[in-house]
Amino acid sequence: MNYLLISLHFLIFTLCTLVKSQSSLCRTSCGNTQINYPFGIDDGCGSPYYRNILVCSESNHLELRTPSGRYPVRRIDYSDPHILVTDLYMWNCQDGPHFRPPRPFSLDTSIHFSLSPQNDYLFFNCSEKDVIMEPKPVVCERFPERCDSTCDSASYLCRHLPECAHALGGGTSCCSYYPKATESLRLMLKYCESYTSVYWRNLGESETYNTAPEYGIRIDFDIPVTTRCLQCQDGSKGGGTCGFDVGSHGFSCLCHKGNVTTYCKDKSQHKGNRVVAGTATAVSVAGAIGIGAGVWYFRKVKAQAPVTHGVQSNENRLF
Repeated sequence: MNYLLISLHFLIFTLCTLVKSQSSLCRTSCGNTQINYPFGIDDGCGSPYYRNILVCSESNHLELRTPSGRYPVRRIDYSDPHILVTDLYMWNCQDGPHFRPPRPFSLDTSIHFSLSPQNDYLFFNCSEKDVIMEPKPVVCERFPERCDSTCDSASYLCRHLPECAHALGGGTSCCSYYPKATESLRLMLKYCESYTSVYWRNLGESETYNTAPEYGIRIDFDIPVTTRCLQCQDGSKGGGTCGFDVGSHGFSCLCHKGNVTTYCKDKSQHKGNRVVAGTATAVSVAGAIGIGAGVWYFRKVKAQAPVTHGVQSNENRLF
């Protein structure tokens, strides 16, 4: 009986330790990339709008998950909210005049993501029969919405490829076009050999030359700001971590003493707290009860079993 009590005490202590350390379940970085609200790489952390969008691989590399695949994340900027990702299927300087079969990049339209208008797409060796390629006026580079949907063969970026101006050689055609939908991109790639994306990075310097081209796809995101999240993060109210209930998607403030729906120092909330993973508490309790019952049954059977000095018979067989 003493053995049973010790086992149950140990299981209860383990369960309490699990509940008390919920905020530590939300990792704040993956490799060199900081993970802040509204994102999370652990279920129940961040905003439910971005649930399971970011993945931290076993090699500690951050990736963005979209309907078209998983893409390495190069940078997350929270002051100018955007994510910069690399598409390994796009053309890069190392490819030179050789093109690999492309895969059109796409985003889930139900998520608070959008392709930034600061992206420029360059298409290579397009069919002149199927794609309208002609020079556009200079004004189109600043106000593309005022121009038609032709692919600009006089694009500045085609004439000045970032980092490798002469990588394509003289036998490759290039034009610039901004597809407004995934289907437009698929259609372009049906008649072009490959493509790449160039993002105009803000240098934060002079007003005249404050951007520079850089390969990658910029994805803009929204930061859902709520009063409850601000209260949860407030250091004077406990400095919790904004998260959500994985079952209901309702707001949850993750604290060292458990999860609450207001803020960490709200004493009325610290009753019957649940862990971030909605089933973890139930599983732990069920496990404690199940193991405890197993220990009790084993002790009962052992007490009733005849003494056989190590010889197994049909009378003392347990299984």
